[in-house]
Amino acid sequence: MSVTPLDSALFSGSLNDPQVSQLFNDGARIRAMLRVEAALARAQGALGVIPEEAADIIERTCSAWAPEPEGFAGATARDGVPVPALVAGLREAVGEPHATHVHYGATSQDIADTAFVLCLRSALDVIGPRLDDLCATLANLADAHRPTLCLSRTRGMQAVPTVFGLKAANWLAQVARARDELAEVRKTALVLSLGGAAGTMAALGPQAFETAGAMGNVLKLEVASTPWHAQRDRLTVAAGWMARMCGALGKMGADMAILAQSEVGEITFEGAGGSSTMPNKANPVAAEILVALARLTAALTGPMHETQVAANERDGSAWMLEWLALPQMVCAAGSASARALDAVRTLRIDQTRMRANLDASNGLVLAEAATFALMDAGFDRTVATGLVKQACSRTCGDTHMVDALRELADETDVDWDCLRNPANAIGQADALIDRALAEAGIGQD
Repeated sequence: MSVTPLDSALFSGSLNDPQVSQLFNDGARIRAMLRVEAALARAQGALGVIPEEAADIIERTCSAWAPEPEGFAGATARDGVPVPALVAGLREAVGEPHATHVHYGATSQDIADTAFVLCLRSALDVIGPRLDDLCATLANLADAHRPTLCLSRTRGMQAVPTVFGLKAANWLAQVARARDELAEVRKTALVLSLGGAAGTMAALGPQAFETAGAMGNVLKLEVASTPWHAQRDRLTVAAGWMARMCGALGKMGADMAILAQSEVGEITFEGAGGSSTMPNKANPVAAEILVALARLTAALTGPMHETQVAANERDGSAWMLEWLALPQMVCAAGSASARALDAVRTLRIDQTRMRANLDASNGLVLAEAATFALMDAGFDRTVATGLVKQACSRTCGDTHMVDALRELADETDVDWDCLRNPANAIGQADALIDRALAEAGIGQD
């Protein structure tokens, strides 16, 4: 049974991305903890901290043993963490005389945190390439639609002419920054936890640092300079990145949802969502999902930042809050990355409708360009603005704003035909697209 759509079979392919959510189910978490126990034993066996024979048996047992999660429920309710019961079961599975060498010198948080880091790394390994693909797809969209004239909208109102390629370039800019930040997130968050009972590494003995280094090599994880049981900023960095990444995709989704509105109709989605009762509906489901996931991850950053208020050398309540918030954020980030690719790949651009919406303004969206054209012709700015406002007030029916302005300033040295063409009012859009592509590291022929 699923409690959240983020791991629900019913929502698979929409709010649930199974490729990521399966990395955080009970079985996956147990397998990750056993990997950590095996790595600890392998490191200690290589260093002579425990017998090499013990390390071999522990490692083989960790690979072969597949306990059912339900078997740990009672002990987890008692202990507040599944690791003690898991270790007890592992010791029993290993048997004598090597059971005593299982979990040698470690504490529950070492195992649970490092296991979560392994799951997180696997999730980032899925999300990262998707962001690469999304950047390439958005770059192609931006390049292809350099000449596609459309309306810009500010504060919900028609503003000035732009091109759809620049809209796509603006989507690309944020996604590319999220993609580029991922390397630093990995460096900060994907770090081994090995501190022992209270972060002093006392029970790990004189080879504590060597053990941590060897264990990190086995798991291919960096080793922190100091144990991070109560230093939760590492994972809040990951959480913040997920919220920013989902926010970038949510902005794209919000734009798409508006552009797909019936009254706007500038884009559609192939295979758009239907209604149970209205055959006419083509709902922008992929765009809606992106907005919802962005808002969810933004809301969960608050609880994640609260986990940094972890008292003393370990804080169970802060730790548990992390368990509640962070897996949801990772699964949401996985779903958002998948749905964003779906949205862009199924996007259909209606260039005719874009131009029709632009022309339907009857030149009102050229008001800024008209004001500066009058100023270039020698008018004071206040006078120029006043004339354009008068022209806007006379714009109605078949009367174009430029025609109304020409009547008001007929003797002015203005190229009225040039002013009337919205393609001449898009400023540096083409160069800005080039800059966005260059910043994203994507060259175009």
